[in-house]
Amino acid sequence: MSVVRWADKGELSGLADVERAADGLFAQVGIVFPPGTTMIEECDDPSRVLVEGRGFAMISMVDGNVHLDQLAVHPDSMRQGIGGRLMSAVIDHALAVGAPGVTLTTFRDVPWNGPWYERHGFAVMDDPGPELRAIVEHERELGIELAPRIVMYRPVV
Repeated sequence: MSVVRWADKGELSGLADVERAADGLFAQVGIVFPPGTTMIEECDDPSRVLVEGRGFAMISMVDGNVHLDQLAVHPDSMRQGIGGRLMSAVIDHALAVGAPGVTLTTFRDVPWNGPWYERHGFAVMDDPGPELRAIVEHERELGIELAPRIVMYRPVV
């Protein structure tokens, strides 16, 4: 079993294939993302990316919380606990940097989105801060709100 670690700059571009493959699963539930670059292709800072095998979690700081920008596991590597280990590493990082919690935006009804995050201690966040509201608005502008989306929060303590 591989371990969760911080990414090396040279491997960021290769993670785009993981993200595209994971995004392809959404077609099963009628969600097809608009064309454009993946989130990981827009990231040039490996200190924002945790990796394990063929999965990654990309994070940032938003409204004083660690924000999960993207969690992707290649479909060929799913159901092996990689997503859960990446999520645990994100929560551990939030605790280490003194953030009160972790936030994210996700599809409410997609089984490997909203319900999966609920099983990992997240709950719907009714009143996100200004930076998080700006992220939600940006997602709408990009055309990502293809199905009901929610903002979620998990305290780290």
